Amino acid sequence: MNNLKQAFVALFLAGLFVAPAAYADKEALRKVLAETMPSISVDDISDSEVKGLYEVMVGADVFYVSEDGKYLIQGHMFDLVAKKDLTEDKLAKARAVLINGVAKDQMIIYKAPESKYTINVFTDIDCGYCRKLHSEMDKYLAEGITIQYLFYPRAGKDSDAYKKAVSVWCADDRNAALTGAKSGSNPPAEKTCKNPVDAHMALGEKLGVRGTPMMITTKGTIFPGYMPAKQLAAALAQEK
Repeated sequence: MNNLKQAFVALFLAGLFVAPAAYADKEALRKVLAETMPSISVDDISDSEVKGLYEVMVGADVFYVSEDGKYLIQGHMFDLVAKKDLTEDKLAKARAVLINGVAKDQMIIYKAPESKYTINVFTDIDCGYCRKLHSEMDKYLAEGITIQYLFYPRAGKDSDAYKKAVSVWCADDRNAALTGAKSGSNPPAEKTCKNPVDAHMALGEKLGVRGTPMMITTKGTIFPGYMPAKQLAAALAQEK
């Protein structure tokens, strides 16, 4: 459960989420959500596919609120006729906006010579499967997959993995330093500079990263965990 969902649950359990019984107007609904949940920043409120329910976007999360402002629903909405997850479509678009908003110079990139696909990977230097993925970098590049790394040290800020991430970023050759660190070599000790590690971690929280590696495409599709190069290339080829 991410921080946003924890906040919702805490408010419900504490009995603090009390909405008036008649809020059919979107702006009025935005106001009541701001009053009852001041720590939550609502990005957008729009009509959902179901009459009587508004779709509320909060970062890369989607919630549904009844038009009278009384009920909030957390979960996915499915179109049973079209056999389609409507919520996942919205989530993917929201994730795409967030991940594509990261500047290229704020990631460590391994570019395929003949790039067909780009995948963003949240990584932890000490994570076993992250190291396995990186050890097969040549295979991903051969499949035309460009890897764009963002740091997500699972042990948190100031952990050994966090310090290694900062040291790698501050190295003269980041790609070589990252490859060395993932191979077990220590990066330049305690080397610091202006870096995006905290921003990567904050973005990871918004995107719901819970483990590493977590891969996310430029279209917002998530592939959690390690995936062999050929399998990943096939999945990317099928992405709509």
